[in-house]
Amino acid sequence: MTAGQISTQRSAVSTTDKIFRGTVRGGGVTVLVIMMLIGGFLLLRAFTALRADGWSFVVTQAWEPDSHHFGIAAVLLGSIFVAMVAIVVALPLAVGTALYITEYAPRALKPWLVSAVDLMAAVPSVVYGIWGAFFLQWEVIHVSRWITTYFGWIPIFKVTSYDPDDPLATPTIFTASTFIAGLVVALMVTPIACSVMREAFSQAPAGEREGAYALGSTRWGMVRAVVLPFGKGAIIGGTMLGLGRALGETIAVVLIISPVFVIQPHILEQGTSSVSSLIALHYGDSSAFGISALMAAGLALFLLTLIVNFVASTIVARSRSGAVSDA
Repeated sequence: MTAGQISTQRSAVSTTDKIFRGTVRGGGVTVLVIMMLIGGFLLLRAFTALRADGWSFVVTQAWEPDSHHFGIAAVLLGSIFVAMVAIVVALPLAVGTALYITEYAPRALKPWLVSAVDLMAAVPSVVYGIWGAFFLQWEVIHVSRWITTYFGWIPIFKVTSYDPDDPLATPTIFTASTFIAGLVVALMVTPIACSVMREAFSQAPAGEREGAYALGSTRWGMVRAVVLPFGKGAIIGGTMLGLGRALGETIAVVLIISPVFVIQPHILEQGTSSVSSLIALHYGDSSAFGISALMAAGLALFLLTLIVNFVASTIVARSRSGAVSDA
């Protein structure tokens, strides 16, 4: 190959790299611009309410925007409680499913399991909500009753209006609760977390796997010593990505909960609320000032989910997951 041909080839490669780099950079900048525009739009629409209410917007529980007495203390904490219940349930489900698919499932079964998990993420939220409202919550009432009977001394599991010695106690006090909503949302976020974990677990270095077996390790010992430490960042990052989804879930939560505008720390008891359900329920019948207040609530949720997802992305990027083994 002559010097001219080499120079021409390098020029072509350089041009291709520049095009690719520019395309990727343009995509990244576009995403950032869109996020900034969304934040700016919410801030602009929320400015009227924020200026009128000031810092009391963060600590007020009631939602009466027309009388200028409103805040996100109850709904924001409600969103966090629902999301935390969802993550506590989804984390072991996601880790167990990802480990089974990558380490234990027969080779012929793996593609079917991957498709089934991915299909769960494609099911519409309204379907999960209907299933949770009309089936799941009535089947879980016995679980809620058992938890509060034996663990009611723990504040979050206490149901104030329930007497375990009263045979006529109505079971409806356990419906439309944070716990029920959290269970439904958990099934919705599990596929997201599972996908992130599965990809990381499957990339655990083969050399380290073989080294563990060579030292006499069992399969579980290898998983515990190699796969789980390698995928630790993906476990944390996938969980936090799921948390970001859980914080913003709307339709499924709206169909299940019974909205109350007080801080409800008892997760088994009827009544809770969330920012997304507040917006969905009150957007259509709100005044102009009420719309501004809803936009302020949306801005708070936007910032919260943005922080959660940013932290998750940072953890995944800095983790060892996806690294190449030297072996």
